[in-house]
Amino acid sequence: MGWCAVSCARQPFQPFPRHAQYFNGVICPNHISRQALDKATADFYDQWKSRYIKNVADKPQSFVWFEGKGGKQCVSEGQGYGMVIVALMAGHDRAAKTTYDNLWRYVRAHPSHRSKYLMAWAQKTNGQDLDKTTASDGDLDIAYSLLLASKQWGNKGAINYQQEARSTINEIMRCEINPKTWTVLLGEGLDDESGDWFATRTSDFMPGHFKAFQRATGDSRWKKVIDAGYRLFGFMQNTYSPDAGLLPDFIIHVNKNPKPAGPNFLESKYDGQYNYNACRDPWRIGIDHIMNGEPRSKNIVTKINRWIRETTNNDTYNLSAGYTLEGNDINNRYFEALSFIAPFGVSAMVDAKNQIWLNKVWIYLTGFKIRDYDYYDNSIKLLNMIIISGNYWQ
Repeated sequence: MGWCAVSCARQPFQPFPRHAQYFNGVICPNHISRQALDKATADFYDQWKSRYIKNVADKPQSFVWFEGKGGKQCVSEGQGYGMVIVALMAGHDRAAKTTYDNLWRYVRAHPSHRSKYLMAWAQKTNGQDLDKTTASDGDLDIAYSLLLASKQWGNKGAINYQQEARSTINEIMRCEINPKTWTVLLGEGLDDESGDWFATRTSDFMPGHFKAFQRATGDSRWKKVIDAGYRLFGFMQNTYSPDAGLLPDFIIHVNKNPKPAGPNFLESKYDGQYNYNACRDPWRIGIDHIMNGEPRSKNIVTKINRWIRETTNNDTYNLSAGYTLEGNDINNRYFEALSFIAPFGVSAMVDAKNQIWLNKVWIYLTGFKIRDYDYYDNSIKLLNMIIISGNYWQ
């Protein structure tokens, strides 16, 4: 193969800035130009990549750095974030394909115990897997990123992204979707005798991803997952958060009597509140209306938008890092957390009534320095900046 064939094969088909066509009525910030939105996003991406993409010594593998917290170098959640980000930023980043392929090779070097297509959820700083179970959200983003990579670079190179995506999606359906309730399991280490079999993490409901999975595989079961999630979330909003529209980090008993998890169900005493998992919900759910015009998505985030604007008096400086389902601040959470701020910007995009608020969120969000926050806040900030700037596509 000659130089031109190799070079041209690497040219992205969807280069950043993409300026995607969002659903009719969806808004972006309008206080600055599209070029300024693009530049802010690209500049932050450069900072993010420099800080968080790390290479494995002597191997063509890369991972998204977890900063060594808890003795971990990488978690699958972060790997998924990184793979989606890099695929979307190709064109601005001329090395994006090489970086993406190295991230993918790291994933395949750390398979779960049930499937070579799913990723072990965490690696220690020595590179060894913490255990061989999965976290569903990481696999969902990794699979979606492979669909993006297929559209971005085609499938004629060393990696057939489309084939890898389909294999991963099919294994997610087999191992990480509850076939009785069609809800997303916490991971593939569970079985129907596990106490967590009928529990779900609200931020693992990614209807935009699931619609892409159905298109890619022709598997109509993904519609069951989408419909079950929207039914469950509508019930939870109406029953447990009628005023604020908030969802808890975890829902239990999804098979018969869904309710917020109790304290310390899995991660913290706030597992039944709008905490560091559920903070992603306005983004994960809102994107389905932004891209697909899904009315159920708009209904859910409209309730949240109405409440957050009211409770802050339309002042971003009044945002807190965590809320009860009643809509009250969690005690001692009066600090800035980008993982909470950014998704409120995505959800605001669904209605022009939120224009001034959306502009304020963008100004506030982009004013923080990367050095002052960790991988979680900065990665969610960047993903949401890509969406808010008008550069997300499916």
